[in-house]
Amino acid sequence: MTSEELRVVAFTLKVAALGTLLLVPPGLLAALLLARYRGPGKGVLETLLALPLVLPPTAVGLVLLEVLSRRTTFGAWLAVRGWDIVFTWRGVLVATMLMSFPLLVRSARTAFEEVDPHLVGLARTLGCSPLAAFFRVTLPLAWRGVLAGVALAFSRALGEFGATIMVAGNIPGKTQTLALAIFHESQLGRDDRAMVLAGVTVALAFACLWTTEWLTRARDRRLAS
Repeated sequence: MTSEELRVVAFTLKVAALGTLLLVPPGLLAALLLARYRGPGKGVLETLLALPLVLPPTAVGLVLLEVLSRRTTFGAWLAVRGWDIVFTWRGVLVATMLMSFPLLVRSARTAFEEVDPHLVGLARTLGCSPLAAFFRVTLPLAWRGVLAGVALAFSRALGEFGATIMVAGNIPGKTQTLALAIFHESQLGRDDRAMVLAGVTVALAFACLWTTEWLTRARDRRLAS
């Protein structure tokens, strides 16, 4: 691999890792809310959170582009503070986070739903606050499902293309990820370089998905025992 290709791999891994890390707190909060809340509006919330899974990524990217561009009040406010999003590495980060978020939430939600609420209630009667009960009871029992969701979100971030190219463009050395580099090299007729990058992507995705499957099987064995 050339130094340029290595930079693309490093940039993709860095953005995917940072995006996944930033997703964990809001993702776990949303998953816990969906797992425990039984009131009105839950179906609407579930649908909104799952939309990025079924919408074309380019449509999601177009919405982000309209919201974050300097033509909007919010985009102009960000630009004044030096936080430009569109056509920067931050645009890559935002796009990958939005497309990965539902996968983390769905997996973590399933794991939280499998935790016996009576155990949480018992912890509360023993003096634990809601936050302490979450970290001492809920999270230790659901950690495999949570980690599986993190691995899925990271895998999705590695391969994100449509929303990223709409929000951040395909700027070599600035916003180009593995998926965008594969497209770029293929368009230029350099299929050999595209195949090298595709091979790296497959290897990374395989490692993430294998980890997810291993964690899922471990959780199923624990529940069956």
